[in-house]
Amino acid sequence: MDDRMLRRRVYGGDHDDPDPGPRPGHRYGELVGGPLDGLLLDVTGWSARRLAEEARLPTEIGRYGPGGRTHYRRRPGDPDHWDWSGDSR
Repeated sequence: MDDRMLRRRVYGGDHDDPDPGPRPGHRYGELVGGPLDGLLLDVTGWSARRLAEEARLPTEIGRYGPGGRTHYRRRPGDPDHWDWSGDSR
C-alpha cells in the first residue's frame, strides 16, 4: 500500500479509533461519489459473485438519514473504485 492509501479512513471503522486506516493484508475499494465519497471499503475475502453485486451500505449521512443505505457498484474496467448509484431506506 502506498502512503496515500495508509492515510485513508475505512468504511465501518470506529470513529474513535486512533488508527482508522487500512490494515496490511486486506483488499480495499475506494468509494466514489455519494455520502461515503473517499472512504475505503474492505472487500477482503469477498467472492467474485459478491464483488459483482451492488454494495448496500448502512449510513446515517445518506438521503434517508438513520436507517438508510447508500449503494455502490464496482466500476467496470477499474475494480479498485466503487461508484455511487443512489440511496434507499
